[in-house]
Amino acid sequence: MWNSPPKQPKLSDRDIHIWRANLNLPPEQIETLAATLSADESDRANRFHFDKDRKHFIAARGILRSLLATYLNLHPSQIEFAYGDRGKPSLSTATPGNLSFNLSHSNGLALYVLTSTFPLGIDIEYLRPLSDALQLAKRFFSYREYEAIARLSPPEQQRAFFKAWTAKEAYLKAKGSGLSGGLEKVEISLASGETLNLLSIDGDDRLANNWSLYSIELHPDYLATLAIENNNWNLIYWDASAIALNPG
Repeated sequence: MWNSPPKQPKLSDRDIHIWRANLNLPPEQIETLAATLSADESDRANRFHFDKDRKHFIAARGILRSLLATYLNLHPSQIEFAYGDRGKPSLSTATPGNLSFNLSHSNGLALYVLTSTFPLGIDIEYLRPLSDALQLAKRFFSYREYEAIARLSPPEQQRAFFKAWTAKEAYLKAKGSGLSGGLEKVEISLASGETLNLLSIDGDDRLANNWSLYSIELHPDYLATLAIENNNWNLIYWDASAIALNPG
């Protein structure tokens, strides 16, 4: 499923490239990736309290720069970002090229998604133990979602909670609104056996039909979801290990 990439991958109009990366890198690789970051990214890295979190941030942003550079034929340090009101990164007008991208990482594993057309969002979550999955669903999800989760066994409740959470956050990230956009306004299919899809957005099921959700298979201990407007996308999976080893 996760393939070794070509030297310079190409995106067609209906392609979505999904990259997987391990952020637990040796010190020399972290140092190499850190050298490609901008001053503000370096400042952000240095504000992390824990060294592991700092290294994961450097790895995540450094690999993002390396990935974008392979598509745009630039050095990673030449990539310039712009940021939305809620902090979503995009290519600045100073960086040539037409790429939409998003990234997410959790517990040392990162996912990057790229396309040449519509905005998109990705979220990955490590399946950490949750003793209160049902109460969290009652607080943050719609009543219909809460009822669907309540009918499941406790182990299934936890997985369903993260399934819904990643789908909602992926959609909100695609829209650039983040969690402030309202988790309860984005309703996901959670009934057993149903295909993952959006049921309604702020009560509008027609608006939900314009969006696609894709579950990304990574590891039994992780769940990840991709959200993108429109339908009939071609998903291509790449392993970012070689790019992480040789940035630029």
